[in-house]
Amino acid sequence: MSAPFTLGDLPTLSRSTVDRQEGLRTNPSRLVSKWPDARVVLLDDTGRTPVVEGSSVLAFRKAIDFGPEPPADAVFLGEWQDVDYWSLPGGPSGEADTVKMAGSWGFVEEVPRAAGEIWVDLRGYGDLLDDTSAGLFTTAQALRFWRRQAKFCTRCGHPTELVQFGWASKCTNDGREEYPRTDPAVICLVHSLEGTNGSHVLLARQPIWPAGRYSVLAGFVEAGESLEACVVREIREEVGASVSDVRYLGSQPWPFPRSIMLGFTARADRSLPLVPADGEIEEALWVSRAEVREAFENSQLRNEGAKPTPIADGAAEIILPGNSSIARVMLKAWADAEE
Repeated sequence: MSAPFTLGDLPTLSRSTVDRQEGLRTNPSRLVSKWPDARVVLLDDTGRTPVVEGSSVLAFRKAIDFGPEPPADAVFLGEWQDVDYWSLPGGPSGEADTVKMAGSWGFVEEVPRAAGEIWVDLRGYGDLLDDTSAGLFTTAQALRFWRRQAKFCTRCGHPTELVQFGWASKCTNDGREEYPRTDPAVICLVHSLEGTNGSHVLLARQPIWPAGRYSVLAGFVEAGESLEACVVREIREEVGASVSDVRYLGSQPWPFPRSIMLGFTARADRSLPLVPADGEIEEALWVSRAEVREAFENSQLRNEGAKPTPIADGAAEIILPGNSSIARVMLKAWADAEE
């Protein structure tokens, strides 16, 4: 009998090496003293950051080039190998052209290129970065989105200012402090009842997605709800299926704008009809393991510039989630497992 499948690979955006303990960012003298030798991650207005073209490492800037001390809008990201890392807003300098590259969901995107660097986004390029760069980019993106939503005090409405080097906001009126928040969301791979891992997986697509794009089901955890109860409720609400044997797989930060995706798997009877939620789910279907494996092969062909083939005679191609998503890691682990 086969073993229950596990993620195997760490989700792309869960990778990190930096030490970002609170004691570092609440020690101003220490951070200021190490600023001249620190490195900076730039984020432009769209959330892109530069990498040296063809590399897996962020194109860091020297902190000292931004002044003798951290600017007011500098955000401390953490320490790695005795070097401090920060983020600041910034864009390409000089003339920029564009270059095509594989983006999220396997679609080709055009990104800015200047001075031997390309400016990439986290969804499309996160999986190509090394562990340190992936962790820094994910943290910088999360704090950037939070700051955009935390400019005013939730109690009195007065403007706030950043404190703790980007890890808290303080009301300029009453001194109330607030901190970055993460919204928990479950994402569940539902498979059929055969064997240990099932022979089919349940995929669905939203009406706003491009043709052929499918993924596993997900939804936000409601107030007063356990994670397992959220899995059961979301699957029932979205496709009308009753699931059992809910099992945790792993998690991944998803700073778009401030979620953490909590991965689960569960089982359901594929002989029962599916009822997609009106306006939320355009289509839901059971897909065999062989078809999912074929879809992964097609994804590789697409990235290499070859023309993918349909997953079955007369069937439309299924486009799986992008490489930076935990959904892809979950589907790959299930596809590689035995029934």
